[in-house]
Amino acid sequence: MSENNLGDHISHRFDEELEAVRNQVLKMGGLVERQVASGISALIEHDHTLARVVARSDVKINALEVSIDEQCTQIIARRQPTASDLRLIISVIKTITDLERIGDEAEKLGEYALRVENEGIRARHYEQLQHLGDHVLKMLRDSLNCFAKMDVEMALLTIASDKRIDDEFESVSRNLITHMMEDPREIASVLHVTWCARALERIGDHAKNICEYVVYLVKGKDVRHISLEQVAEEVDIELDIDIEDGDK
Repeated sequence: MSENNLGDHISHRFDEELEAVRNQVLKMGGLVERQVASGISALIEHDHTLARVVARSDVKINALEVSIDEQCTQIIARRQPTASDLRLIISVIKTITDLERIGDEAEKLGEYALRVENEGIRARHYEQLQHLGDHVLKMLRDSLNCFAKMDVEMALLTIASDKRIDDEFESVSRNLITHMMEDPREIASVLHVTWCARALERIGDHAKNICEYVVYLVKGKDVRHISLEQVAEEVDIELDIDIEDGDK
């Protein structure tokens, strides 16, 4: 094999390794998405059987995180990637950390749903989480699609949608506080719902992080901790949204 052919072979093999890692991330994302969807369903539908499954199903997600992290470490050690390849590895490592944390929040949803059964907590307040849960699940799906397509514009639109989730979380929280003030007997039930709402809001935050990693990967710019308007300027993309409220 000539020197040029050897170089092409090594380059092709490296590309295959990077693609394999990327596919593993998408596989992990699919597991996490299903975990979140199941956690929300267990809460809203008071499905205790599903709640038990969700509360004990984090093992596969954790195992994938460890496996992907090890693959990334091996690639860095053997290939010493630079530029966009290095950004991909860094983005993958950060993304799987957020996915694992989303899995942890989903596990909490299952545990909270079980407490309704085990501790005799009234379940009617959980219905308030339906709308918030729908928004969070959509944001998570969109963030995974952004990663799969490396779509920066879609990533920015998804980042913008986090404000809607934050606003809805605040609305649910205010409503629940009103319930507690009106009827102190509801405090235990309402607190559990509040914790679930907080778990959903945190899932939205982690989904937002994934979108920021996509922007970093494609554009090479770290856009954490700056406003969405500044992000759009940094990556030179004009968004068809109202920056103030995050709506299209």
